[in-house]
Amino acid sequence: MNEDIIKVAIVEDDSEIRNLLSLIIDGSPGFECKSTYSNCEDAINNIPQNPPNVILMDIDLPKMNGIDGVKILKEIIPQTDFLMLTIKDDDDSIFDSICAGATGYLLKNTPPLNLLNSIKDIVRGGSPMSASIARKVISSFQKVNKSPLSERETEVLKKLCGGENYKTIADALFISGNTVRAHIKNIYKKLQVNSRAEAVSKAINKKLF
Repeated sequence: MNEDIIKVAIVEDDSEIRNLLSLIIDGSPGFECKSTYSNCEDAINNIPQNPPNVILMDIDLPKMNGIDGVKILKEIIPQTDFLMLTIKDDDDSIFDSICAGATGYLLKNTPPLNLLNSIKDIVRGGSPMSASIARKVISSFQKVNKSPLSERETEVLKKLCGGENYKTIADALFISGNTVRAHIKNIYKKLQVNSRAEAVSKAINKKLF
């Protein structure tokens, strides 16, 4: 098997949607649908034995919901990225998913090509989000608490929260990728976090913007 192929697992209780997603992924060059599950319990019991690169996770699932499923699986297979694929666009679902360990958040009306590009993006270090979701994340911030971050670090963190990757941040701020990485290192240190998800969660909870 080609090492460059992105391996994807799907957790979705709607069989029609699950089968369609599987067909889209398997039918696209550079992708492989490793497994599909209709509930979190089966996914938790089986996925860790042979983890994929990315898991597409619904939220509304029978018994355990997808957010709790991400939280459990992320501890077992931290190297795997989780991309929420849901109809839910409320603030709690978005922020709870990020806090649980999801790296991206897409709505189910996302076109197939955009979905595939988002899967590629997440593997390359990005945090893809539907445009409406990214707007919700950004608009939720209000400058209430004094932030320990510099103005430039705050700009970088805002873009991280908006789902942008290192390259797009560098391009938007007219700085190098190395400078972006240095800013992110400082952000993690000042916020006392170790990952993008933790940084976004703390920024939301502390209302740093």
